[in-house]
Amino acid sequence: MRKLWPVLILICTVGFAQQVIVALDWYPNTNHTGLYVALEKGYFAEEGLNVSIVEPAKLSAEQMVATNNAQFGISFQEFVTFARAEGLPIVSIAAIVQHNTSGFAWLKGSGISSPKDWEGKIYGAWGTEVEEAMLKTIARKFGINWNKIKMQTVGQLDFVTGLRQKVFDFQWVFYGWEVIAAKLAGLEVEFLALKDIDEVFDYYTPVLITSERLIQQSPELVRKFLKAVSKGYLYAIKNPEESARILLKHAPELDEKLVVESQRFLSSKYWEDSPKWGWQDERVWRRFYEWMRENRLVGELQIEKAFTNEFLPSE
Repeated sequence: MRKLWPVLILICTVGFAQQVIVALDWYPNTNHTGLYVALEKGYFAEEGLNVSIVEPAKLSAEQMVATNNAQFGISFQEFVTFARAEGLPIVSIAAIVQHNTSGFAWLKGSGISSPKDWEGKIYGAWGTEVEEAMLKTIARKFGINWNKIKMQTVGQLDFVTGLRQKVFDFQWVFYGWEVIAAKLAGLEVEFLALKDIDEVFDYYTPVLITSERLIQQSPELVRKFLKAVSKGYLYAIKNPEESARILLKHAPELDEKLVVESQRFLSSKYWEDSPKWGWQDERVWRRFYEWMRENRLVGELQIEKAFTNEFLPSE
């Protein structure tokens, strides 16, 4: 009978595990590695959680969390702000990456060395309000004519293909994915980080979100979830190569070289100069919100309600 005890305990643990759905923002990538590490290493199970990680389909991660179709999700500071402006009561509970690793990239030798050279060039646009407002802000800062930047909406066209086919000259991308992919493809790419253009653009991207409802009704669930996730990202910080293999195990369709190189880069960015992994500074939230409001992207909001550090592990 004693030999059956571990099996019975496991069955009971699984049987009583709390079901949790996490909605990604996009397909699996190195922004999400800590989640998959927590799943693979049993950190979720240790907290009594049975976690499913899903890609969004008809609804965005923000909509899924707001409507209780998912308990947690991956979002971005600007998306959370937009969602709250639209009445979706979602809350950012952790910053996955401490500083904004996105920026503008172009081919070396393309005639671009800074935003001063953007006039007459083609920009590969995603078609978002934030994107246009950002470009206009940068144009004013560098004294160039916004109307002389040619906008080309590219949809889901990837950065490497867009450059090779000369669809655009420069684009807003994440260094840890698109720029590394370009370099692995043999392209010589130059990159200008948004945070190096203006401090206001050093905002949190991506973040983990949940709903106000879940915080009010199940605060302990939020705490347990973040304890496991924090362990996952801390493990990925110390073990980038192994963590890359874990991500590839759960998303074998991804390019192996890209995942490994991306993970080496991003593991050093998860936690840099904050008190702990996941910490969010109100100054960062308020600074970017004020910029969004000044550019008429959102109205008056209590931005301090859009995020919380309350549920991050104390250790």
